[in-house]
Amino acid sequence: MSRLQELFKHKTRNVLNVYCTAGFPHLDSTLAVMSALEENGADIIELGMPYSDPLADGEVIQLSSARALQNGMSIPVLFRQLEKMRERVSIPVILMGYMNPVMQYGFEKFCEDAKAVGVDGLILPDLPEHEFETEYGDLIRKHGLDFIFLVTPETSEQRIRKLDDLSSGFLYAVSSSSTTGAAKNMGDVSDFLQKLSGYRLKNPVLVGFGIKDKESFDRASAHANGAIIGTAFIKAIGDADDTDRAISTFLSSILK
Repeated sequence: MSRLQELFKHKTRNVLNVYCTAGFPHLDSTLAVMSALEENGADIIELGMPYSDPLADGEVIQLSSARALQNGMSIPVLFRQLEKMRERVSIPVILMGYMNPVMQYGFEKFCEDAKAVGVDGLILPDLPEHEFETEYGDLIRKHGLDFIFLVTPETSEQRIRKLDDLSSGFLYAVSSSSTTGAAKNMGDVSDFLQKLSGYRLKNPVLVGFGIKDKESFDRASAHANGAIIGTAFIKAIGDADDTDRAISTFLSSILK
């Protein structure tokens, strides 16, 4: 049983997945931030691999990626940093990024090295469903990694069911067809999540984009297994004098 399966077996509600950018706010921050997230109550870490053209990300995460790249972060550097990750972090870790740098690294080598350092799954928003089915999905499964697809309120029921079937770990419910960090009408999001709940999908559902505080986390979690927070967390730690304290303060405000 994978770490994600173990998590959702024992915790079915209010699962907190926190996105952080590798190499942000400093090049050597990655493991310290991840460790502090676990210590302060995060259930899953979604570790963003910085990229110069992150299509799904809003300005805050784009700027964190740019800063991480300026700091010297890259996929080879990240894997070196994560070599001893499992000595400090026990919760599930998902790598989120884009196909261009992964392809430059070598897709199967990427999967092999990700598994070797203890990564549990991947989110690659620009990997098309057809290419996943015909080429990349087998490589991902070969190396024991979960793969998470994204669905939006505009995704048809037929396609939602197909992406749910292809996904493992969980299904990422995007609260609207926009970039991360944009303001959302949580009433509309609740309608979408109630619809997903009615489909009785095989995977747990986590909702992301626009989840920023306890109120939005609780409302999202009312109709899903939990939620993903990214932009608000990046803002909280970006210019903090004490990153550990900033992480503790931010997560306690969500989980209080």
